[in-house]
Amino acid sequence: MSTLATPETSRPVGLARLSFANRQALSGYLLVLPALLLLLGLVAYPFFFAITISFTDRVVGEAGHWVGLKNFRYLFNQPSFIKTVTNTIVLVVVADIAKLCIGLGLAVLLNQAVPGRGLMRAVVLLPWAMPGFIAFLVWKLLFTPIGGGLNLILTDTGIYTGIIDWLGQKSTALPAVIIATVWRGFPFWAISFLAALQGVPQELYEAAKIDGATAWQRFRHITLPSIRPVILIVTLMSSIWTANSFENVWIMTQGGPSDATMVFPVLAYFGMQTQRLGEAAAVSVAMIPALLILVFFVTWLIKDDD
Repeated sequence: MSTLATPETSRPVGLARLSFANRQALSGYLLVLPALLLLLGLVAYPFFFAITISFTDRVVGEAGHWVGLKNFRYLFNQPSFIKTVTNTIVLVVVADIAKLCIGLGLAVLLNQAVPGRGLMRAVVLLPWAMPGFIAFLVWKLLFTPIGGGLNLILTDTGIYTGIIDWLGQKSTALPAVIIATVWRGFPFWAISFLAALQGVPQELYEAAKIDGATAWQRFRHITLPSIRPVILIVTLMSSIWTANSFENVWIMTQGGPSDATMVFPVLAYFGMQTQRLGEAAAVSVAMIPALLILVFFVTWLIKDDD
């Protein structure tokens, strides 16, 4: 007569020694393992590989040799690199401040019970939904000196009758890129802030009204503190995206004129075109400290709020 196996005897010996909590933890790790392997293969490996080749003189077709900090010393001594750092900082700071003001203002407006609110929310999303290539190509056409939409508006309204080469002169090239970048990115801020505003209890506003608080006081003491974590997270994400943006500058100016709009991704791309992979990787790696400082600062602010 066969004897039925008990759960303890049928379970593998290795797992039998683990407690229920440890078996649950092991199951969780096994479920996460495929995603972890995918993350390591697509993110971690290219990241550390780029750091490694930034310390070599590697070119296309050759493995290269270890040169230490030579690539970074070369970059730091180039006037174009210093200009790149300045342009990137100006682009990120000015664009994010503009997107913050526009996005927050639109979010507050769309959070009100106004007629056509649903249609307005859909229209606000259009710049974000449009492919970036098309959006910046349209802006390039608008800034065209002869026949461009902006010059035609200035001429027809009598504001300025001359021809302005918006993308061809140093004084206006970077502001033009910033305007296009803000137009493309502010919907993400507006929708994120709108979602955060809808989670603010209305009882707080009603109590503030009863206490005699003005609209500005309600905005300052209720709205801003309530959505502060969302503001910090959106600012962090947008700053990283803007610092790494390529298509806006490349389509509109390709970094010109005379490096007036040169930013890190475009400079790295030029390094790739010259087939000097070590120098191109050094440009990308040079961005990491600034981005890490930004990440840790925003994380500290969020943790301080908690």
